[in-house]
Amino acid sequence: MPKATKPIAADLPFDEAMQKLEATVEAMESGDLPLETLLARFEEGTKLAQACQAKLAEAEVKIQRLEKNVAGETTLTPLETNRNE
Repeated sequence: MPKATKPIAADLPFDEAMQKLEATVEAMESGDLPLETLLARFEEGTKLAQACQAKLAEAEVKIQRLEKNVAGETTLTPLETNRNE
């Protein structure tokens, strides 16, 4: 029987990735993990955090681009690229 593979963090829905990240942080904070497991959890948590940040950034862009016109129709507007960061 083929071994089930774990979904890649980027493929998880945002809520599921956040729940897994929270569980990972709790496990790491428990202080009961051996070093090897702690490092593996840290790597997993980093991937989950990056996936969550990417999904939030994508949502922010979509929200910024959606705007209702005078007639109440939703239209896309150009995203400002000259942001002072």
